[in-house]
Amino acid sequence: MGQKTDVPPTPRQVQLLKTIAEFAGRDGYSPTIGELAQTAGVSRTTTFEHIEQLRKKGLVSGPAGKARSLTPTSKARKLLKRLAVAETATAAAVPAAAKQGEIPLAGVVAAGLPIEAVENKDNLSINSLFGSCDEVFALEVRGDSMAGENINDGDYVICRRASSASDGQLVVAIVDNENATLKRFYREPPASPLATPWQGGRVRLQPANDEYQPIYSDNCRVEGVVIGLIRKL
Repeated sequence: MGQKTDVPPTPRQVQLLKTIAEFAGRDGYSPTIGELAQTAGVSRTTTFEHIEQLRKKGLVSGPAGKARSLTPTSKARKLLKRLAVAETATAAAVPAAAKQGEIPLAGVVAAGLPIEAVENKDNLSINSLFGSCDEVFALEVRGDSMAGENINDGDYVICRRASSASDGQLVVAIVDNENATLKRFYREPPASPLATPWQGGRVRLQPANDEYQPIYSDNCRVEGVVIGLIRKL
């Protein structure tokens, strides 16, 4: 193993670390590289590179190249616990901040592949533009998959909380109960004319950049509809 580094893990590496921990807790063994790659929606090569970085950062252990050998270290378990506490604190802080006349900056959302939500950083006081209520929040955009609609990395999207959306609306969606992404929302038609009409089933989350593929999901939850955009100049 190479020398450990104090550089924090990237959002993708945290996602893989959480998957390893969840496998161990649920099934009693760790996932294979193939299973990790499928869950994260990236190639096996990219997954392997991230795992090697997690090893260097002292977050996973186990013999390299051996199937189902990955184990979160004590350092990793502490990190995941801190993230879980931060997410809980963020959820509790959002209504309180809104009552003080500020729209909560609840975290970051991917405009590429989905990433996990992160802790609250600040509040945006933009009541004059969007009003003040518990149903409005802001997210910082990370990535460039919506660049074709002039939504860029570092921008802030203003969202209104919603549990559903119409086809074509720009939404913040949660995929597989943990990964947030910013995309255009579309319901997928039934595979057969005789199939049951769509009732909360498969959806397509469409990027606005040809370098990204649409995300198809049977487990997608709409968290908000985008109603505005703020850009730092």
